[in-house]
Amino acid sequence: MKLTHIGGPTALLSIGGLSLLTDPAFDQPREYHLPGRVMTKLTGPALEIAELGPIDAVLLSHDQHKDNLDESGRELLASVPKVLSTTAAAERIPGVQGLENWASVELPRPDGGVLTVTGLPARHGPEGCEPVTGIVTGFLLTGDDLPTVYVSGDNASVDLVDDLVARLAAGTIPGVKAGSVDVAVLFAGAARTPLLDGAPLTLTSEAAVEAARLLTPAVIVPVHTEGWAHFSEGPAHLAKTFTTANLATRLHLPVAGVAMEL
Repeated sequence: MKLTHIGGPTALLSIGGLSLLTDPAFDQPREYHLPGRVMTKLTGPALEIAELGPIDAVLLSHDQHKDNLDESGRELLASVPKVLSTTAAAERIPGVQGLENWASVELPRPDGGVLTVTGLPARHGPEGCEPVTGIVTGFLLTGDDLPTVYVSGDNASVDLVDDLVARLAAGTIPGVKAGSVDVAVLFAGAARTPLLDGAPLTLTSEAAVEAARLLTPAVIVPVHTEGWAHFSEGPAHLAKTFTTANLATRLHLPVAGVAMEL
């Protein structure tokens, strides 16, 4: 597979002959004035929407926050054949298909096979954060002769990663063969907001290391670590933490706009 990081949580995944886009955010740097806070985008996308080519599906972890779905990204959704997200997002956005936790959909591949996309539990902050941050989903991508890919979404819980690994190893995820994760796309950066007293809303660097150990031997590709003012731990901090933990060889830091072959 190939992964091209576009910025923030937005990445283009090329797998099984399909092109999948995570959390589309393509606005240029700006401030978003929201009730009780201001979100500041610091950098624009490395690629424009017109440069992406045809998109087969969007994997939208949630629709409530501008750093995961901005105005440009929302406009893009109408042109994509399949948009997978939370059931709550499906109620708010026409054309979105909601995935319950552990439920799957099959995407036809050009070679006649299928890519199975399974919705996964995710928690966008500390326990009990849902009334503030809303419901979020992660995704598991599986298919015959394909790497197994975990896309965490805005998840801050290592326990949920542990649960995924255990279920995958035991073969108890409906429609998914027993196995392990080959590539983990982790939303890190330790996003913080005063609305939750500064508690991390996404994985801290230390939590990403814990998740990486649980996900052994998966290649770890971090996204959503930069580009916004509310992210407190950037790529350099993450890399240093993985080096200290002797996991540097498993960390693959993407270069924005450059396709990474995995």
